Amino acid sequence: MRPLSAILIAGPTASGKSGIALRLAERLGGALVNADSMQVYCDLKILSARPAPEEEARAPHFLFGHVDGATNYSVGRYLDDAAAVLSRLRAENRLPMFVGGTGLYFKALTQGISDIPHVPKALRAELRTWAEGLAPAELHAELAARDPLMAAKLRATDPQRILRALEVHAATGKSLAAFQGAKSPPLLDGRSCLALFLAPDRAGLREAIDRRFDAMIAAGALEELRALQARALDPALPVMRALGVPQLLSHLGGALDLDEAVRVAKRDTRAYAKRQFTFARHQLPEFRWVAPADAEAIAMEISE
Repeated sequence: MRPLSAILIAGPTASGKSGIALRLAERLGGALVNADSMQVYCDLKILSARPAPEEEARAPHFLFGHVDGATNYSVGRYLDDAAAVLSRLRAENRLPMFVGGTGLYFKALTQGISDIPHVPKALRAELRTWAEGLAPAELHAELAARDPLMAAKLRATDPQRILRALEVHAATGKSLAAFQGAKSPPLLDGRSCLALFLAPDRAGLREAIDRRFDAMIAAGALEELRALQARALDPALPVMRALGVPQLLSHLGGALDLDEAVRVAKRDTRAYAKRQFTFARHQLPEFRWVAPADAEAIAMEISE
């Protein structure tokens, strides 16, 4: 095998990805590059489980907390940022170590991304203003009327992707599906990467998810959410739909007591972890599934 150009560590939430990647970065002289769509936001340090300052001091970290919550950060923008980081790390002869739980980021890094046309800012703002106050089901019905092909592909509970499809149709008069076949070349060559998907025991993972959410509450998650609430951001923005955010905001608004908000947040996080397994199984065929306890040794053996 040719020398490793990058190590990719994916896996479900609370599977221990960051700790493994950090130890490997220390041993291999690598740098951690975020591949989690919520850890990019500066507003969510606790609830996204971003690395602590003492962890960031142990190895270089990139693309963590560099985006304002008012930004609708896309996969395309992530790839642009990741390309800049890769260029820097290669110039420094430092091993990039992508770590996170967003399968779509890993898929884009290793398989490329569809060449979606640009949507003018004015048109996007107009559509976002029109969509305010509309339920996801209403947005989906509108998409079904304009672009039935994409509507059939998207869940009625996914307003962000529905809006994206509406934007592309409004800008081009064509279905988003028409642009999804042509892809840009991937940033990473899978033949020279080590790609691992951490697959912990499901029962143990459920317990880890619950423990971590309790720890987030103890660490000040509610205070973090009060600051986010004060910004009065569009509820359709990704940062407002992060795990735990809707439930805890409902508590702060008086709709749920704290125990119920925490219970629902844990339940939804466990459901999300199941979807992460499913996505990896079907969309990330190049990833090797490993037990978290074995990942570090496997990486070191292949890196030698």
